[in-house]
Amino acid sequence: MQLTPTLAIFVDVQNVYYTCRQAYKQNFDYNRFWQEVTHGYEVKHAFAYAIGRDDEKQKQFQNILRAIGFEIKLKPFIQRADGSAKGDWDVGITIDMMDIAQSVDKLVLVSGDGDFAMLLDRISEKFQKPTDVYGVPSLTSDMLIRSSARFIAIDDTLLL
Repeated sequence: MQLTPTLAIFVDVQNVYYTCRQAYKQNFDYNRFWQEVTHGYEVKHAFAYAIGRDDEKQKQFQNILRAIGFEIKLKPFIQRADGSAKGDWDVGITIDMMDIAQSVDKLVLVSGDGDFAMLLDRISEKFQKPTDVYGVPSLTSDMLIRSSARFIAIDDTLLL
C-alpha cells in the first residue's frame, strides 16, 4: 500500500497580497490555491504568516484562511516614529521551514521574496526535499525561481 505524500505550505501573506495587487490589481484566490496545491497530498502543516492589525476586515480574512485549513501566525504591526512601518516574517518562515522540512515530502512557499532563495537551497541540500514556489512572475526574484524545484506562476487561474 502506497502512502499519500505529505506537504507543508508556507504563505507570506503580505508579499502575495502586494504582488497580486501591483501586477494584476486583484487578490489571490486562497481557496483555488488550496485545491490545486493539496491535490494528491496529505497536508501536515499549512501556515499563513500575516501582520496583526486590530481591524475587522483583517479578522474576517483570517477566519476565512482558518476555515480553508491554514494556521494563522500573526506578528504585530510596528509603526516607527519616522512614519515607516515594520512587519515581515522572513525569519519566522525560515525557522518553520527548516524545522518542518525533514517531516514532509514536499514544501510549498508562496512568496516572491528573493531572501528565501538561500533557504530553499539549504533545504534541498540538507534534506533532499523539493520546494515549490508560487509567485507573481514579474515580481518574483530570479534567484528564488532558480532555487525552487518548481515555480508556479500566480496568474488569472489563481486570482479573484
